[in-house]
Amino acid sequence: MRVSFQPTMGSPATTRVTRAVRTVEPWGGRAGAKSGGIDRRLANILQRIVAPAGVRVELWDGHAPLSAPQNPLGSMVVGDRRTILGLIVNPDIAFGEAYMAGRLQIRGPFEPVLEALSRLSLPSGSWRERLASAMAVPNTLNGARRNVHHHYDLGNDFYALWLDRELVYTCAFFDRPDVGLEAAQRAKLDRVCQKLQLQPGETVVEAGCGWGALALHMARHYGVRVTAFNVSNEQLQYARARAEREHLTDLVTFINDDYRNVRGRFDAFVSVGMLEHVGLAHFHSLATVLHDTVKRDGGRGLLHFIGRDTPRPLNAWIRRRIFPGAYPPTLAEVSTRVLAPAEMSVVDVENLRLHYAQTLAHWSERFAAVKDQVSLTYGDAFQRAWELYLAGSQAAFATGWVQLFQVVFAPREGAPPFWTRDVIPHTSRAIDDPL
Repeated sequence: MRVSFQPTMGSPATTRVTRAVRTVEPWGGRAGAKSGGIDRRLANILQRIVAPAGVRVELWDGHAPLSAPQNPLGSMVVGDRRTILGLIVNPDIAFGEAYMAGRLQIRGPFEPVLEALSRLSLPSGSWRERLASAMAVPNTLNGARRNVHHHYDLGNDFYALWLDRELVYTCAFFDRPDVGLEAAQRAKLDRVCQKLQLQPGETVVEAGCGWGALALHMARHYGVRVTAFNVSNEQLQYARARAEREHLTDLVTFINDDYRNVRGRFDAFVSVGMLEHVGLAHFHSLATVLHDTVKRDGGRGLLHFIGRDTPRPLNAWIRRRIFPGAYPPTLAEVSTRVLAPAEMSVVDVENLRLHYAQTLAHWSERFAAVKDQVSLTYGDAFQRAWELYLAGSQAAFATGWVQLFQVVFAPREGAPPFWTRDVIPHTSRAIDDPL
């Protein structure tokens, strides 16, 4: 069963990811209906597929195949024949759609079950994934705005329910396993600034600034002037209001525009969580921006992005329901199709995938605490989709199906921003600062 949740988007002993285990209560299915012979034969097929995960298949009337494990990690309770067929034929779509609609329930610890199922994914991808890659639609200017609106303009109040206080919606940095989310997000902001070796008075351009946390952090703690681009109306409205409250409008300018329209020369370029939304077809556009905007003498940049070890599209259900138009690139694709054409050299690469699994564990726990409020405001299907998206993404990072890369680069003829990593502290200078 190829349920590979690949954002976005577990905790086996090898990942050292801490989290609270949540149990989803079983669902009664079709009240009074009995499963038939065809249903039970299909359940047997599905059970053979998921057997390596240690997960039990259970039909809506309580029937389970004889081959089901006696002490399962958890159970998949399916609500009808349509769901069984979908899980056998096209699980990447069917699992998410059925869970979202309430036709599939997980009995037992939610995240560990998803992680176990994620490990069953084909290492080289399915024919559907190869077809999706071949038919991918490029992110035009209008298409990019539409895709961003689909995910990021759901409302600031929604994200404020479960993100940290500064609304940082990207991987945090945990220098110790017991660090809380607020401190870990601030440590990530500092780590980005320290890798760029920002100096007071320098100019920085940020592509895809979210709610403005990094731009404001760079200005406040490093004394740089930031021009931040975004096409999310909701996020920009919040960022501008915060800049006004914190008296940083003289150092930070938020612009409602696409990264392709960046103009000018800057000491540093930074993008955290935006590259996944560019798409391979427009990597050349980003290369042009980097070439034309990063100063050749002393300039540098950082790309922070969800990626892969080998080329594969995003999980089909995630693309349909959560992140339309997104693509997690490999390091090779970024190096050869973005940085090399921009005449940039890679200075440093760091993989923070387990930090993202930990971040998602925090998000999932926070989301679980407000899921009733989310259901009341946005509906049960929406709540279940986001519950699955967060937990499934956590499983994808924990199992290594997706990675989180930070790449520092500089013009090939210039000096790198640092000689060794010793200049990058493991703790944040701003951890104890008030907001």
